[in-house]
Amino acid sequence: MFGCFRVVNHKIPLQLMSEMKSVVRNLHELPTETKLRHTDAISGRGYEGPTSSNPLYEALGIHDINSSEAIDAFCDRLNATVHQRETIKKYAREMHNLGMDIGHKIAQGLGIEGDVFREWPIIFRMNKYSFTEETVGSLGVRLHSDYGFLTILQEDECVGGLQVMDKSGGFIPIDHIPGTLLVNIGDIGKAWSNGRLYNVKHRVQCLAGVTRVTIATFLLGPMEEVVEAPLKLVDADHPRLYRPFFYEDYREQRLSTGLREGEVLELYSMQSD
Repeated sequence: MFGCFRVVNHKIPLQLMSEMKSVVRNLHELPTETKLRHTDAISGRGYEGPTSSNPLYEALGIHDINSSEAIDAFCDRLNATVHQRETIKKYAREMHNLGMDIGHKIAQGLGIEGDVFREWPIIFRMNKYSFTEETVGSLGVRLHSDYGFLTILQEDECVGGLQVMDKSGGFIPIDHIPGTLLVNIGDIGKAWSNGRLYNVKHRVQCLAGVTRVTIATFLLGPMEEVVEAPLKLVDADHPRLYRPFFYEDYREQRLSTGLREGEVLELYSMQSD
């Protein structure tokens, strides 16, 4: 109903999750000029500093966690230690496998067989929220839906703040459960599933004056093929909701319009013709 769920018994070592969180905290403590070395032509895949709309938020991204070269380039730019580099690579392998497994299980649950998401890219975003006592009650990240298929989130173990919007427009706090991971469905998930999956809107609110750190893993969308609901998900009771579109075109339109709450998806609605 809410477009999110928890993954338990995921087999990712808790020690690795803890080590990765420590790596992220240390990398975010680097001087801003060092973090700015990690640039990318595509927004959200390099270093993203605080902005006027999200002044308490910054992030470091890796554009392809299945690429050892991409991880090495990231680590080289930030002068990461050997231990940090190996931790990121181990975590990346685990999260890539988990993302594929969750995607496969979702597809199976909808009656779709095959390795549907094998070529779909997966990226990291390592998030830091610089909360203080003065910012309690303000937003760390404004309301939005994720633009990919799904997001796997390793939450902050010390402070919450994530809230999802229910279908009535109310907000439900998502409390951290140790050892678990949270999965959000994004816009591409809703389009690909022909509306059977719900792209949850969510935000982050400052609850306490402490730094909040999370790690998000995004299964995005196909790079070469269009986003289109499989024929098995289209029938007389479930007419096709969206026209086929390319993932990158969709993403660019979200960025250019500034619309972050799934409104762009409705521009591809069959009803908008």
